Amino acid sequence: MGDAFRTLRRQPVAMSGLAVVVLWLLLAALAPVLPIQDPNFQDLSNRLQPPGWPHVFGTDDLGRDMVSRVIYGARVSVPAGILVIFCTGLIGCLLGAIAGYLGGWVDNVVMRLSDAVLSFPSIILAMAITAARGGPGLSNALIAVVLVLWPEYARVMRGQVLAVRANEYVTAAEAIGASRWRVLSRHILPSTDAPIIVKATLDVGSAIVLTAGLSFIGLGAVPPDPEWGAMINQGFRKGLQYWWYSAVPGVAIMSVVMALNFFGDGLRDALDPRRRGR
Repeated sequence: MGDAFRTLRRQPVAMSGLAVVVLWLLLAALAPVLPIQDPNFQDLSNRLQPPGWPHVFGTDDLGRDMVSRVIYGARVSVPAGILVIFCTGLIGCLLGAIAGYLGGWVDNVVMRLSDAVLSFPSIILAMAITAARGGPGLSNALIAVVLVLWPEYARVMRGQVLAVRANEYVTAAEAIGASRWRVLSRHILPSTDAPIIVKATLDVGSAIVLTAGLSFIGLGAVPPDPEWGAMINQGFRKGLQYWWYSAVPGVAIMSVVMALNFFGDGLRDALDPRRRGR
């Protein structure tokens, strides 16, 4: 890990991506104490004002400050993406590890179930799950995204477990009578972490985009709560002449996703010993 961290520090693009993500997290955490307006404060006399002073990013159709709305939206969108990938990775990796190690009918059931989920377009399946759980709501949208994304982690983890299971030290542990749980947790899983970490870093952006997409079509966060996807939807409804209404939250999503991709690419190179010297 020390070598990986030193390699990562020598990659300015990856470190700049990490800095952007950390900046968004700090803005989200410090939003209540920052000198900005309440995100739900309405000033109808200043509705749909273009970017300028004192509203640097303009105002929405109710006169609410877009800077405040975007920063408070980060308190929803960014942590939601991280939480979704944490839960997705936990479920998918557990099922994939069990399927790869036990094999047999357990492997067949888990893999056929993952194939069934992967056979549907992600956004369509997420829409169906959200609707089945009672309609619009951020919690329903997050659960839907978790149920859509877990098969990818299950398949990656299964492949890693199958590769590591063939090593001699795993065979030796089984030969001396170590339990299946001990072999899996102490001898196999520690050797499978690098691909999962890299994938999780890259997929946080995908989770943010998918959650924003559900909010955009009205199945995610419910107004007046600020959420980037819902804000883009409201902007499109007002028309493209009010370009800042959709552009500001759209740029916020783009900045986070690009930053996570830059950091994920650098992390992949840092955790791969064969690529550290390149």
